[in-house]
Amino acid sequence: MVILPYKDRLDLFSKYLQQLVMESLGKEYDLEGNQVHQGISVYGNKGSTDQHAYVQQLRDGIHNFFVTFIEVLKDRQSPSIEVESGITSGDYLAGFLQGTRTALSEKGRESITLTIPELTPYYLGFLIAIYERAVGYYAHFVGINAYHQPGVEAGKKAAGRVIDIILALDVFLKQHPGQMFHVEHLTKELGRSGEEESVFRVLRHLVANRPGYVMRDNPDGVQQYQFGYLQN
Repeated sequence: MVILPYKDRLDLFSKYLQQLVMESLGKEYDLEGNQVHQGISVYGNKGSTDQHAYVQQLRDGIHNFFVTFIEVLKDRQSPSIEVESGITSGDYLAGFLQGTRTALSEKGRESITLTIPELTPYYLGFLIAIYERAVGYYAHFVGINAYHQPGVEAGKKAAGRVIDIILALDVFLKQHPGQMFHVEHLTKELGRSGEEESVFRVLRHLVANRPGYVMRDNPDGVQQYQFGYLQN
């Protein structure tokens, strides 16, 4: 799902739709517990300045998407800037939108165009409401719970475990100042068997950001790196 709003003030709208659609519809199981792996990947940016970055692939590359153009009829409250005789910046914007639609249509690329008369709080709310309802209906039709977010919760829980590792390493290494330890040893000391990579990444973070933490490289590989805390 590619979102192309032709309006600078809708720059964040594409990012909002990424969150709305992918968080709501990206589900492993349906309401009956069947593994279905539902979801729609969303990509978006401003059509006016960023279309050159990806329209080439949309027109001539892999055909696994649909495009939604968002058109705002009124350019701005004040008169548009004239960039050449008789042609304003708003005229160019309209030309870019219609030209891109035509270029895609010529190659059989599907698109939808949503048109609003002007960008006001009312019409922005209108766009948000449309997509919120569309997501709710889609979830109902395919039989998933749009409001359940186990993937998001899993990320939060994993982040919490990393914070616990930071606190535990800080305590242990400060209790053994001047001593150097391998990652494997520290992992065992913390009772974190199987989490060597997380421990290693936390140690690098501490070395890079907190005074007193040091890392000793080893040419034999990452497994032989040593970490410690030196008192000031």
